[in-house]
Amino acid sequence: MSLLHVDSVNDTPATLTQRPTNTPSIMAWVLIATLPGIAMLSWHFGWGVLSNIIIAGALGVALEALVLSLRKRPLRPALADNSALLSGVLLGAALPPGSAWWLITIGMVAAIIVAKHLYGGLGHNVFNPAMVGYALLLVSFPARMSLWPPASGLFGSDAISLGQTLANVAGQTSLATLDALSGATPLDAFNHKPKGLMASEFWATQPLPDGMLRAVQQVSLAWFIGGAFLLIKGIIGWRIPLSLLATLFIGASVMFATDPSHQLGPVLHLLTGASIFGAFFIATDPVSAATSQRGKLYYGIGIGLLILIIRSAGAYPEGLAFAVLLMNLAAPLIDHYSVPRAYGHSARQDRKPS
Repeated sequence: MSLLHVDSVNDTPATLTQRPTNTPSIMAWVLIATLPGIAMLSWHFGWGVLSNIIIAGALGVALEALVLSLRKRPLRPALADNSALLSGVLLGAALPPGSAWWLITIGMVAAIIVAKHLYGGLGHNVFNPAMVGYALLLVSFPARMSLWPPASGLFGSDAISLGQTLANVAGQTSLATLDALSGATPLDAFNHKPKGLMASEFWATQPLPDGMLRAVQQVSLAWFIGGAFLLIKGIIGWRIPLSLLATLFIGASVMFATDPSHQLGPVLHLLTGASIFGAFFIATDPVSAATSQRGKLYYGIGIGLLILIIRSAGAYPEGLAFAVLLMNLAAPLIDHYSVPRAYGHSARQDRKPS
């Protein structure tokens, strides 16, 4: 996740002077903003959240240093900006808690080496690095990527112990055992609902482990607190998060009103998946996102629509990673047609290459 270029298309001098422009400080503020979400995830899902983040963050820094050495680039400036660490934190937070070290390693190699440095490094990546790593893992290891533990907490008799977490991380726990210990998330459970079963009947069966629904909703609210902090600090703008979440909410409302028996409600779409996490921490990456004011709105709308389509009609219960990557491809085209015409020039003149 690179936040080197805080976009300035259509910005006024006032907004440019109010927002942080130093890359290390920007990364530091984003890392701080992830703390509420990480804390709530850890509180509900245990030590595996922290193991994910520590391993992914360390791998991000190590892989960054390795590639920079191979490219004969100076290490200190690149490592000091914390962009690789941030990619690791975001990917680690998105993975099922207690993921095996080799799974995290594959994801981070895809994020740092493939998605970032093969395109030239920080500021040149076409795709969001963290989402490239996540999408690769989701397609390659769908069974392991669905193994979310029940919301048994960080402490207590039902919580997964630190020792068991370390065994999972080391790869010593079989897939069958992990599957037996895991619990369905709301989106995953609803996605596998029998077609003939009404939504009201489905929820009446209590298909989720105890506390799961409450846990994922509280995690989403914690990510919202971190996102609001980034908005207040001026690290991100409001257009992408608002357009993404509004599109998802309005679209889900229309679908739910049309067929309430077989569609997920709009509030559940917002609070039971990665919608808020993605809206504030993933989609707002200014390197891979659209940069003009209108373009950001179109970009957010596109991601919201794609998330809704993938969740409703696709094979995967969560569509954030695929939606972001598809809109990353569209971002240059969106910017090309959404940058306002300069005064005294025709639209055709403005679109000619300089």
